[in-house]
Parts: sequence; structure tokens; C-alpha cells
Amino acid sequence: MTTDRLMALDLLVSVLTAAAWMSAGVAAAARRPRTAAALFAVALVASLARVWSVLALAGAGWWFVQEKITVALPLLVAAGAAATALAGPRLLRAARRADAASREAVKAPAVAVPLLGAGYAATAGIVQTFLIGYPADPGTALLLLAVAAGAVLGTWRAMSTHVPGLRTATAVTAVAAVLGGTLVFVPSGETTAEGSATGGTAAMAATGSGTGSHEHHSASEGSASLMGAETRPVTDLRGPAAPPPGGAVRRFELTARTATVTLSSGRKVPAWTFNGQVPGPPLTAVQGDLVEVRLRNADITSGVTLHWHGYDVPSGEDGVPGLTQEAVPPGGEFVYRFVAAQVGTYWYHTHEVSDLGVRMGLYGTLVVTPKGTAAEGLDLTLPVHTLGGVTVTGDRDQPLVRQAAPGTPVRLRLINTDNTPHRFTLAGTPYRLVAVDGTDLNGPGTLGRVGLRLAAGGRYDLAFTMPSDPVLLRVDDRTDSVRITPESGPPGDGAAAARARARARPPIPLPIPAPFPPPTARRRAGRSST
Repeated sequence: MTTDRLMALDLLVSVLTAAAWMSAGVAAAARRPRTAAALFAVALVASLARVWSVLALAGAGWWFVQEKITVALPLLVAAGAAATALAGPRLLRAARRADAASREAVKAPAVAVPLLGAGYAATAGIVQTFLIGYPADPGTALLLLAVAAGAVLGTWRAMSTHVPGLRTATAVTAVAAVLGGTLVFVPSGETTAEGSATGGTAAMAATGSGTGSHEHHSASEGSASLMGAETRPVTDLRGPAAPPPGGAVRRFELTARTATVTLSSGRKVPAWTFNGQVPGPPLTAVQGDLVEVRLRNADITSGVTLHWHGYDVPSGEDGVPGLTQEAVPPGGEFVYRFVAAQVGTYWYHTHEVSDLGVRMGLYGTLVVTPKGTAAEGLDLTLPVHTLGGVTVTGDRDQPLVRQAAPGTPVRLRLINTDNTPHRFTLAGTPYRLVAVDGTDLNGPGTLGRVGLRLAAGGRYDLAFTMPSDPVLLRVDDRTDSVRITPESGPPGDGAAAARARARARPPIPLPIPAPFPPPTARRRAGRSST
């Protein structure tokens, strides 16, 4: 099951779990033991399903489940276990008898309140995920715990004049709420009088040396040294106007605008584009070149920037709106300059409301080749994206077909531009994983019949020697992405591609590299942290 479907399933199960526990509590309070027992059984099954969905989603990356595993599941499991132990036996006995005494018994707070409490706990988990966001921290966890506990105490007090240990429980709940609020809303002790964290001024401004690095000091030393030194805003830390000796200037122009793009199948998709296309124009350079990109915004109302994903550029060229530059509004422009010092496979994308902008198509590829090396063989840069609900490789929702003579070196540069992982399989030849996230691997071994799981935003470079049979690249075990046939055979030979697919055994998952955080933290209104 794909990650997006797991996320949708987890959402559905979380809502069903909360609704089942709450409904069981309401049915018990309404003296309907059989209805309450049936809903109790549904709640138990839904709770187990929620545990499974979270654990399954954890395989896609920690950022998908951090707040669920640290807050939502502990609350649900603890409250569900308490409800099962306290209310379950009484509820089942009453459901079997179903007489007047039984109906009155299930109305008791000892039955209804634990069931409702489990519903409050399940709801708190949903609130954490969708209103507070990723990542969860101790402060928000304490606040949610206090709110859920307060709701339980309030419900119990409303149903009964006598609540055992009410004062003690209320005091503990209040302490948790105050402590949680303190952790969330009160700045830490490392914050300076000006309101920025110790050393944080160095993140917003750099010393006159312009090195961009600083030593770690105590709070007083850091504040004193920064107050006494000449500072520069990060917006002034820009790239050079000329390339290093021997380098060339590579100039590009990108205009962001809304458009309707036509995929290879003929399907038309509304998109946000660079130069009217998705992905945007490929940017290429040789190590040591000066890359100059003039970005214009035609009609993207939310604004647009360029962030060079994984690439080390001066802060003022990094495209983080509100920090390193202001977003380029409609009718505006911004010129980026940086030296292409890193070799490898990278990509660029907007960083203003990036969860929407990237998804709609504001992205492209950046490839820097080593200085002094001549291109040889077949080199394909393959950004994979979900556009209009379909998986596209480049601008194609149908297989990209290429030919290569047997013995030709082939390099496939895989770029995952989505915010969820993708799985790639290569059938028809052994190959090597030669680079990860733009960095060459030392002595990569040969792989075969292995599934490669590529994290969101990540890059894999695959290399192989073209065999005498077709080679097929697939995405998520369901989408034919690239088909390479030997020059001696007709391009797009369906029978040959079928033979290549048949030779592929069930792939073995390969661990993904260091995880890439999701393009947006819900807590930061529409802004990405990538």
C-alpha cells in the first residue's frame, strides 16, 4: 500500500476509533447495554486497527508518525485499556441480561465515563495531528493530557455527585496544564532579552567576516560578542558576480505562471509552471561555473521563490521566504547567483507555500557534472512526481522509451519530488547505486532484483552497462517509468518489455538514506521547512 493511501486509511481509522468510543459511552449513559456493547467491540477493533495503521505508516518515515507514536497512541492505548478493564466486564454482563437492572447498571459513571474517556483520548490524538502538528513536544503532550483528563473529570462530576479523589485528580491535572503551557508559551532560559535564542542572532545575521560559522558560547558571552561585533543580515550574504577562474557563467530565466500542461497521454492538467512546463527547465552546469537564474512571477498570487534542494549556496540565495528573501510577488523578479561547487544530482523548487506550490508543479532539476569530464553513454535525469493524481516521470505519464547500443554506459538520475517515498525497481540488468543525494558512493557493489526505496526529496543515481535485452524501470511496483531497448530492436517493443518485467523477482527493500522531513510543518502556516 502506498504512503498516501496509508495516511488516508490512518485518518479514517482515527476518526472511527474516536467515534466508536464516544458512541459506546453515550449509549451506556442512555441505558442501552446491547448497543453500547456492540459499539465497545467496534471501538476495540478500531483501536487495534489504529495501532496497525500507525506502525505501517512508520515504515514511510519517522516524520509521518512522530506525533502519533509519542502522543496519540500512548493516550489511546492507556485510555482504551482502562475502559476495557473498568467498563468492559460490566458492559458485557449487562448486555447478556438486558433487563431493567442491567440497563440501570450501565448508566453508572464507572461504565460510561471510561468509555467516554477513551473517546476523549482518541480525539486528543486527532487534535495533535491536525491542529497542533508535527513534531509533538512535551509541552503540547502535557496540555492534551490535561485537557483529556479534565474532560473525564468534568464528565464524571456531571454524572455523579461523588467522584473519588476529585481534588487530587484536579490538582494533578492543573499542574500538568500549567507545566505544559509553560513549556509551550514561555521562552526557554537560553533566550536573550531581545527575544532571540542564544546564538540565534548568528542565524539571522552573520559577523563581518562573512564566514557563516560561529563558535558556541554561553548565553552572556554569545550576546556580548554579537552586540559588540558588526553584523550583517543574511539577505546580504549573496553569491559572487563572476565565476572562479576557469568557470563559465550559466544564465537561465524562469517565469512562474499558472498553465494547463498536456501529459504524454494527452491528458490535460492545471498546474503551476516554470516557463509553462512541468517540471521546469532542467538546469545544468559544470563544477566551478557561476549559475545565474532570473526568477520572474507572472501570476502566482501566493508568491514564489527558488530553493536549491540539498545544494550549498550563500544564505541570501537560498530562497527561504521571510528569512533569506521576500517571496517574489506577481510582476516581481529576483536574481539568484551561486558557484556550482557541488557535483551531482539535485533539484530546485519554490519555498513559498511549498506544500501546494511543489505539488502543483513548481520544481525542476539541477545537475552539476565534474570539471574536465566528457559526457558519454546515456544519461537520463528522471524527476518522479504525482501530478493531477497520476505518477509522472518528467512530463510523461506513459513510459519514457530510449534506445542504447549494448555495452553503452547508462546513468539514471532518480529524483523524488513528492513529499512521500517512492519505490523503484530495475528489471533486465544488474546495476550499481553509485550516488545518494548527490554524493558518490565509495566502491558501490552490484545489485539485482532489489527494490530501492527513495525518501521524499531524495536522489539515487543508478549506473549499468546496457545489455542486449530491454531494461525496465518501474515506480511503486505499478507504473512503468522508463523503457530502454537495445538499438538492434524496435523502440517500445512491448513483448521485450514484458520479458524484462517477467525476469524481475519480488524485490527486496533497501534501507533509505537519512530521512527528509515533510515539506510542511503544520504548525507553520503553509511554509515548508525543507
